Amino acid sequence: MKRNSAILGAAFLMATSAIGPGFLTQTSLFTEQLLTSFGFVILISILLDIGAQLNIWRIITVSEHRAQDIANKLFPGMGFFLAALIAFGGLVFNIGNIAGCGLGLNVLTGIDAKTGAVISCLIALGIFWYKEAGKLIDNFAKWLGLIMIGLTVYIAFSSHPPVGEALYRTIWPETIDVMKIVTLVGGTVGGYISFAGAHRLLDAGIKGKQNLPQVTRSSVSGILITSIMRFMLFFAALGIVSQGIKLSAANPAASVFQAAAGELGYKFFGVVIWSAAITSVVGASFTSVSFWKTLVPAIKNNEKIVISCFIILSTIIFVVIGNPVKLLILAGAVNGLILPVALAVILLAATKSSLMKDYRHPLFLQIIGWLVVAVMTWMGFIVIQQSIAKL
Repeated sequence: MKRNSAILGAAFLMATSAIGPGFLTQTSLFTEQLLTSFGFVILISILLDIGAQLNIWRIITVSEHRAQDIANKLFPGMGFFLAALIAFGGLVFNIGNIAGCGLGLNVLTGIDAKTGAVISCLIALGIFWYKEAGKLIDNFAKWLGLIMIGLTVYIAFSSHPPVGEALYRTIWPETIDVMKIVTLVGGTVGGYISFAGAHRLLDAGIKGKQNLPQVTRSSVSGILITSIMRFMLFFAALGIVSQGIKLSAANPAASVFQAAAGELGYKFFGVVIWSAAITSVVGASFTSVSFWKTLVPAIKNNEKIVISCFIILSTIIFVVIGNPVKLLILAGAVNGLILPVALAVILLAATKSSLMKDYRHPLFLQIIGWLVVAVMTWMGFIVIQQSIAKL
């Protein structure tokens, strides 16, 4: 029973890490921009997500080592490079999470998003230092998340989106936007998210070859939970924009709920995005710093202080930069660029018998994994070229 709970918990940890303020903002904004063709972006991102997760979770749990330790055993010093990449991606994610907190309080109280971010930073530090408060708000966020899923499903049906056209364009799109694919993949399995669930399984003692069926099921479940929610929010937003309603540039996801469920729906969304963001702030900070615990003893000995500094730094950067919606999009894109590097390191580790003992990683999974690396690298170069051209 405890084992099943840990397996399901790892899947939900991955899914709830992905379904944060960035997920809500990206899905709503991209639906308005691409309309029915956004279904194709979601479909391609799901296939890339599954290819990445299946490889990462299986290799980590069989090796019985965390990602940064695997990298160091593969090439001395590589673990520090991987941990630095993950921490950087986690910092960008966390700036986005703080931005999400600011958006939530802006919806609820009307205060400026930057002021809301500073208030939320103080609350996040309180939650982190007082574990009971953390458990309380974590449970609160989960229940709110379930209610939000219910409300999203209601909006998806009541707004009468063009489902037939959307399903057709999911297979045969009018336009293909590479940047949006990279952003979605990065927001779902990029950076620390791709390792969070696998590391949780290690902590729960679910490791070794004998547990591979459960590990595989858990990794795919996390993606499918996220994907179902992504499609539901896509249909909800599509139904709203198909009626000619323009989403707010300052908070596109909130305006979906406002248009469908009035002021009450708008305020409820503010509570949802704030609670999802505040738990993500604590979770992202904890997980990003955890990559350095096994590498630098000083960080392990002063973990709480380092994590607190991570939260404060995220807030300062957001207050200086501003523009929460752009930051939430950027967080996914940056972590999408990090994914092929992290996945390539893990795939190389799978070829080392000294790390994998008597386990041989299936050839078809290796091929799928390297295809994901190649596709994400190619799309990453296109995104970088597009970004440079806009400067």
